[in-house]
Amino acid sequence: MISSSTVVNSVVEKLRQALARGQWRSGDMLPGQRELAEQLGISRPSLREAVIVLETLGLVRSMPGKGVLVLDADAAPPQTPETVAQASLADVLELRYTLEPFIAGLVAQSAGSQDIGQLRLTLMDMREALDSTDSEAGFNAYIAFHEALFALTTNPIFQSVVQQTGNALKQSTDMLRNSPEHLAARLRENEAVVRAIRERNSALASLQMRRHILAEGERMGIALNIPDEHPGP
Repeated sequence: MISSSTVVNSVVEKLRQALARGQWRSGDMLPGQRELAEQLGISRPSLREAVIVLETLGLVRSMPGKGVLVLDADAAPPQTPETVAQASLADVLELRYTLEPFIAGLVAQSAGSQDIGQLRLTLMDMREALDSTDSEAGFNAYIAFHEALFALTTNPIFQSVVQQTGNALKQSTDMLRNSPEHLAARLRENEAVVRAIRERNSALASLQMRRHILAEGERMGIALNIPDEHPGP
């Protein structure tokens, strides 16, 4: 059985290549969801998820009531540190929810034993910090885990977006530092992500990361608005 994450990854790459070839140019509208899903042989929920990724990459923009507009990727204004600094915690979590589960699913498909070993080392650091009640070390290990996960992304087009995710993650540093009592929960949730990656279960890795970010929102008192096809835990 092909996982939903594998399907979405494939659709994103197909659409990205089609845009690069000029099949649809800047200012064009993509075919309607039903037509495009039929062309690609996928479900409409999978297509919607792929469009979300392309929108995050700055390649398209969803226009409510109109469709999906193709953008000029070269003309997209770069995201600056000031832009990230102006984001709210809800903005940060929405960005993380959009990208990190997808990244976890990609890593599950490509990570080698050395890559997984690096992720496990950061988890060991979190465990040691938890045992020694060193909240600052625990915070640093948590950030290091997510940065190590981002670094394993093999698709080059994600690199600039991953950088923004890392910046956004650090935007929530004060909130994370002020909640050391949640380190044990963060550790359990991240361990679940790594177990799924070790099993090369892309769909489960994505699911566990979604659960982690939703739990982070609950711990911060933030309720995220999420697509219907991505229910909570």
